[in-house]
Amino acid sequence: MATASVAFKSREDHRKQIELEEARKAGLAPAEVDEDGKEINPHIPQYMSSAPWYLNAERPSLKHQRNWKSDPNYTKSWYDRGAKIFQADKYRKGACQNCGAMTHDSKACMERPRKVGAVYTNTHIAPDEKIETFELDYDGKRDRWNGYDASSYALVIERYEARDNARRKYLKEQQLKKLEEKNNNQNGEDGEEHDDEEDDDDDDLRVDEAKVDESKQMDFAKVEKRVRTTGGGSTGTVRNLRIREDTAKYLLNLDVNSAHYDPKTRSMREDPLPDADPNEKFYGGDNQYRNSGQALEFKQLNIHAWEAFEKGQDIHMQSAPSQAELLYKNYKVIKEKLKYQTKDTILERYGNAAAEEELPRELLLGQSEREVEYDRAGRIIKGQESALPRSKYEEDIFSNNHTCVWGSWWKDHQWGYKCCKQTIRNSYCTGAAGIEAAEAVNELMKSNIARKGATEDVAAPVEEKRLATWGTDVPDDLELDQKLLAEALKKEDIRKREEKDERKRKYNVRWEDEVTAEEMEAYRMKKIHHDDPMKAFLS
Repeated sequence: MATASVAFKSREDHRKQIELEEARKAGLAPAEVDEDGKEINPHIPQYMSSAPWYLNAERPSLKHQRNWKSDPNYTKSWYDRGAKIFQADKYRKGACQNCGAMTHDSKACMERPRKVGAVYTNTHIAPDEKIETFELDYDGKRDRWNGYDASSYALVIERYEARDNARRKYLKEQQLKKLEEKNNNQNGEDGEEHDDEEDDDDDDLRVDEAKVDESKQMDFAKVEKRVRTTGGGSTGTVRNLRIREDTAKYLLNLDVNSAHYDPKTRSMREDPLPDADPNEKFYGGDNQYRNSGQALEFKQLNIHAWEAFEKGQDIHMQSAPSQAELLYKNYKVIKEKLKYQTKDTILERYGNAAAEEELPRELLLGQSEREVEYDRAGRIIKGQESALPRSKYEEDIFSNNHTCVWGSWWKDHQWGYKCCKQTIRNSYCTGAAGIEAAEAVNELMKSNIARKGATEDVAAPVEEKRLATWGTDVPDDLELDQKLLAEALKKEDIRKREEKDERKRKYNVRWEDEVTAEEMEAYRMKKIHHDDPMKAFLS
């Protein structure tokens, strides 16, 4: 299909076409012209100048390389918000019945619903809105900032600038106020308290000055040129990272004989404050950083490289740093192996007394230089017997005149004191008399229980009382009123019918808690007994 639209050319025509193209490239023949009359560069490759087959291009052209799909109707403009075009004096047919505008109907009206619409009042007709339609392209449909007014952001900038100006003005007023107070204090009385107040004011003033000059301190983010050549050429850029609040090195100690400061390299090798507390000072000289951390390891690596080079090894720290570091690691491993090898040789020849069997614990802990003499009975004559180690808990503490500790006696799942056999923790010791009294009480209790069991009489049978119908004893003079009983039977019949048919049940139900004897008798008479063989005929 790609060659179907191309006219067939003979070998001669093809040769002439090639010669023509060579002549155009050499400038001997005029350049080819496209549809719009523009010349086509003969040096453009064929894969760029030839149009695809589906465009059906009859003449040579570069139109297919341009944005030929662009539609001039596409726009990036946006709706004119709130614009009005015309305001009528009276109601027009087909307009909104609520406000009277022709651009929408009553359903889409955004105005508050009027009590009487404009179609009836024919007054206060709302103006017609400006209706616009845009045909957006692919980017316009997806542009989330389309229609945004950039000038509205100026209000945000103005608000922040006003806040900063007010802050600067307030800080300046505070600074002037403290300066005035300082001048007034200098004219007043002198004393220690006055001097302390001045020092505090000076400190506060410095803090305020630091806050006022905060805008100037933001210059540390500015990139500056580092000029080191005599001709003024720059060797690169450097970022000024020093915060202006930090004290410079040369201002830490103003003594002439203190640590030397090199202004060219900005270095101070010695400690400017050697007598100060190391916990309070934050700078101890450049040598402090050179002799600690990875700087010390790098220094040892350089020393090893120099010594190895002097002994004839081909090693150089600057030309081959990886090789030098690898050789230094191997050197440390071999040195450690030789150290352990020497130690093993010495232990093998002379032995290791520390690694032998440990002495018995009795000998280690039982030996003492204290002399104790005993007699033939085993009593101590001279010296003092070693006390047993005690635990962290209190031991052998006898309270309330007890001679045994709590928990030395157990009976009936209860702990107690062995000396008096009491199971109450805070009780006072009664000794042997308390034990005898407790035993006597137990024997008396056992005898009373046995006597009570022997003399216990059989319980007299309780007469069965006849219960009344509503749960109380039946009085002897109970009489039922026949008239009230008949009314109670009628009420019970009505209640039975309501239970069978829910439609006859009243909406408002009144409950009565008081039940009379006649009502209870009627309930008993109407109640169905399941054991009654005639219950089928009662319903």
